[in-house]
Amino acid sequence: MSLLRAAATVSGLTLLSRITGLARENLTAAIFGASAFTDAFFVAFRLPNLLRRLFAEGAFSQAFVPILAESRAQAEARCGADPQAALAQTKTLVDRVATSLFWALVAVSLLGAAASPALVWAIASGLHEQPEAFDAAVVMTRWMFPYILFASLIALSAGILNTWRRFAVPAFTPVMLNLCFIGAALGLASRFDPPVYALAAGVVLGGIAQLAIQIPALRRIGMLPRIGLNPRRALADPHTRRILSLMAPAALAVSVAQISLLINTHIASRLAAGSVSWISYGDRLMEFPTALLGVALGTVLLPTLASARGRGDERAYSELLDWGLRLCVLLALPCMVGLALMAEPLTALLFHYGRFDAHDVEMTRRAVGGYAIGLIGLIAVKVLAPGFYAQQDVRTPVKIALFVLAVTQLLNLLTVPWLAHAGLAVSISLGALANAGLLLRGLHRRGVWRPTPGWPKFLAQTIAAATLLALALAIAVPRFDWIALRAAPFERIGLALGLVGGGALLYLGALLALGVRPIQFVGRGRRGSRDT
Repeated sequence: MSLLRAAATVSGLTLLSRITGLARENLTAAIFGASAFTDAFFVAFRLPNLLRRLFAEGAFSQAFVPILAESRAQAEARCGADPQAALAQTKTLVDRVATSLFWALVAVSLLGAAASPALVWAIASGLHEQPEAFDAAVVMTRWMFPYILFASLIALSAGILNTWRRFAVPAFTPVMLNLCFIGAALGLASRFDPPVYALAAGVVLGGIAQLAIQIPALRRIGMLPRIGLNPRRALADPHTRRILSLMAPAALAVSVAQISLLINTHIASRLAAGSVSWISYGDRLMEFPTALLGVALGTVLLPTLASARGRGDERAYSELLDWGLRLCVLLALPCMVGLALMAEPLTALLFHYGRFDAHDVEMTRRAVGGYAIGLIGLIAVKVLAPGFYAQQDVRTPVKIALFVLAVTQLLNLLTVPWLAHAGLAVSISLGALANAGLLLRGLHRRGVWRPTPGWPKFLAQTIAAATLLALALAIAVPRFDWIALRAAPFERIGLALGLVGGGALLYLGALLALGVRPIQFVGRGRRGSRDT
């Protein structure tokens, strides 16, 4: 499978995930609005969600996939004509890692549930002024802590399947969480007091469903993990120890934006009521293109880069990074422009229903505008970080991550008094741009990424096309009263989607007129991915 086709598969399924995710946020906004209790849910979900990204999507995936790819290649080299023996050796590593991960996360879940009151206070002390909301956040945090256990096992399964180039099932998995979330909001809200508890139940059910759908795919490739009862024996494996040694620093390097978001939740809880919800809804809108582009590219690049490194093919390694960066610029730049200029119509289209009023639209629009500033940086990090982790280099990204985290929080001192909750989004965006710039500089300095010819022309072409898109949207968007169109929902849907589709066609047409051709990216993807 070519890299472009693999990325398209992941991106398409991620699109489905984001559509169902937006449907879930839309439903949450319509049923529960932006209140102290929705703030309580988002606070309760923030901590397990952060740990999920630290243990699962972030540190674990980046540490596990390169070592699994290396171990698989070594086993195949040792066993030669006996593929079953090579499979058995690789399976042993998978079993030991699964055992270590499972028991470690059981302990974390139990400790987290016990310490929930202190944790909620630490991340959102402002809720303490509203005792009912604070108590609800504590209860929901306890309910959802086991979710990180399921999520980490899901990440383990996804890492195995991606190493075997089975990208579809892991990419579809998040859809199950969204469907369970929606089902719980519609079917269980009336059974709980307060009703927002239904959302916490949906999260736990979603974790179980996500893990369940990966089991058949793992069985088909002979890699269904077996969890043992002796974690000490599993930890004795040198590969397992290497993964664990890489996880702690990798957690900081790839999750700096999430740590900043956690701190921002604490700050937002001390601002106007609803601030936590506004930045959460804005984050959801921003994550749509981030996941669609950044996660798709990062997912297919990491195992392919690890394989190129295993072969010692430095040219293919550099070409893969260059291909990913060009796609990032080509696709992220118009998304950044569109998100900034379409913030009000998109927010109104997705959330302006039920108890989510015009004031909530305006406040969320400001957060979306702040996030849009750094969208290209947030996506570029997903491409650049695998360039370090495929080489099992964690020190450089850690240094960059710590620096960026400090800069982001210093920026909050300047932006929050000026822009309130939107200042938090601006700080994260500027930090993401700094993170991407420093990662790119590091890869270039060590010669890992060598830019291919034509970058100045390519940048000029994409910037010109994005400028034309910006002018068109700046003229078209203010012509409509997006709040008043709540009374005509189908007209609002048609206008908003028409602007999105028309803007996409305008950008693509401008690129073609300027000489950018899709075949350039197909060819680069094939040259860089010689083993797929």
